[in-house]
Amino acid sequence: MHFGAIGRVPGDPILGLMEAYAKDSNPQKFDLGVGVFKDEQGLTPIPAAVKHAEQRLLDRQTSKSYVGGHGDAAFGRLISELVLGTGSPLLADKRAGATQTPGGTGALRLAAEFIAHCLPGCGIWLSDPTWPIHETIFATAGLKVSHYPYVGKDNRLNVAGMLAALEVAPVGDVVLLHACCHNPTGFDLSRDDWHAVLEVVRRRQLLPLIDFAYQGFGDGLEEDAWAVRLFASELPELLITSSCSKNFGLYRDRTGALLVCTHDAEKLLDVRSQLALLARNLWSTPPDHGAAVVAEILGDAMLKKLWSEEVEAMRQRIAELRVGLVEALAPHGLNQRFAHIAAQRGMFSYTGLSPEQVGQLRERHSVYMVGTGRANIAGADAARLGALAAAIADVCR
Repeated sequence: MHFGAIGRVPGDPILGLMEAYAKDSNPQKFDLGVGVFKDEQGLTPIPAAVKHAEQRLLDRQTSKSYVGGHGDAAFGRLISELVLGTGSPLLADKRAGATQTPGGTGALRLAAEFIAHCLPGCGIWLSDPTWPIHETIFATAGLKVSHYPYVGKDNRLNVAGMLAALEVAPVGDVVLLHACCHNPTGFDLSRDDWHAVLEVVRRRQLLPLIDFAYQGFGDGLEEDAWAVRLFASELPELLITSSCSKNFGLYRDRTGALLVCTHDAEKLLDVRSQLALLARNLWSTPPDHGAAVVAEILGDAMLKKLWSEEVEAMRQRIAELRVGLVEALAPHGLNQRFAHIAAQRGMFSYTGLSPEQVGQLRERHSVYMVGTGRANIAGADAARLGALAAAIADVCR
């Protein structure tokens, strides 16, 4: 038998949480585990701009033939403008380009293969903690994975530790940075911090790989791109992974891109030829639908305005939930202890709750979050923040 020696591996903990939540019969349960945006009804909505774009595509689409190795050309151009800015000198000089991928995860996987095949000997530095998939994607590609401190056991951002670690990173290594809305902690670097990181990266000749999965969910679509555009303007080479899962609501349509910035246009052609070859052996050509939707929205002034307003509404909801939860904790004397939740950005929060307290929340109150204490604040219900605060207070006694 060929399969006789194959054992069973543990399932993904977040997917396991989804299953446990679905089986829980408590009508007052909270799903703060899976990383999706939810509205006041507890649904993950399809933005109206997306529905309009899909209807247009349905009406006029005449073929389901393959898209090219780099994907939808209009999508690539427009997502590059969204990330780098419409007036980016890199785009004008043809020094930056996008390769469409199956989601942001696909972009990370393509970046990992590119580093492994085209930059032999380069290791990669990840924040501690980081999104767990970062660890496995780069390790699977055969890269040496190292870590720089980011948030410690005191649940505080450790910029000094981060800079010190990068100061001793081998010259030429790759450093993965979160553009905004750090996953899983929610703690973001300040603009002064970004300048300090930039100087270390420049001095150590490190190659930045900036993961940009939450554009628009932090401080706004343009504001969240500030650090990406800073690095693009100051450094000769840069990798950026972009995801349309959250801000376009295209989770299951797997829409993303790997952007590459180079010092001249000829070198960009060299790099893109390698990316097309690597992508061919990963997924051949990317899926069309999500990218076509994004291109339709970003290429139409009316739809782009509607979409921008919808992203801003999602961002504001998350920000209000953060402040509201801290305020709801005040009657329990816990608003200072959890004040960091209101200061963090994006969907996720390192709450500071211990694994034991997370387990108690689940057992006693049907509150589901990752064992590290990471909570998806966007999964909360504004009308029930008082109940959530009471549950947290119960396990903090």
